Amino acid sequence: MQFAGKIKALFLHFFEWRYEMRIAYVRVSTEEQNEARQREALKQYRIEKWFCEKRSAKDTNRPQLEAMLEFARSGDTIYIHDFSRLARNTQDLLRLVQRMQQKEIQLISCQEQIDTATATGKLMLTMIAAINEFERSILLERQKEGIAIAKREKRYQGRKRIQQPDSFELLYGRYRDHKVTKSEIARQLEISRPTVDRLIKEMETGHKGKS
Repeated sequence: MQFAGKIKALFLHFFEWRYEMRIAYVRVSTEEQNEARQREALKQYRIEKWFCEKRSAKDTNRPQLEAMLEFARSGDTIYIHDFSRLARNTQDLLRLVQRMQQKEIQLISCQEQIDTATATGKLMLTMIAAINEFERSILLERQKEGIAIAKREKRYQGRKRIQQPDSFELLYGRYRDHKVTKSEIARQLEISRPTVDRLIKEMETGHKGKS
């Protein structure tokens, strides 16, 4: 029985295995925009699998990006035209690169000429991460200084409440019943995901205050 189990495991592993693939991720902001320019630039890499996204970089819901990250396996290489096609900002870029590294996936950016598998590419990512952390530290320090000055001058009133969209309360009820996600609420109301988080927090705080 033990031998048969090993044979079965080897059999399943054989059919799950595939050769290392060259995958491309292409993104354009709207349906009207054409991805031909990006495809042309990436054609030299003999791409075997394409994932094309037609959404704004600000949109947190990018199904093709998630599908690609789910599809890609250890040893695969993902090609992009430039970092702005992949990520919304530096923080988002570092998060996505980390996800790829966890799966042992290589990333190559054509425009920036960065390959995360090389020593130079790894050094560039380290520098990008350091700059991102530096900018974040400066921003937080300025916020603290601004709040401290405002408190001294008795001008600090905390964070303003967000104007709640008309249909948010209905969507919030569906969210509590696990019928919609935060990303779906953001898409329906055409607001950012952080704004949805704040609105939900305000609603939950209000419910606690009433109970």
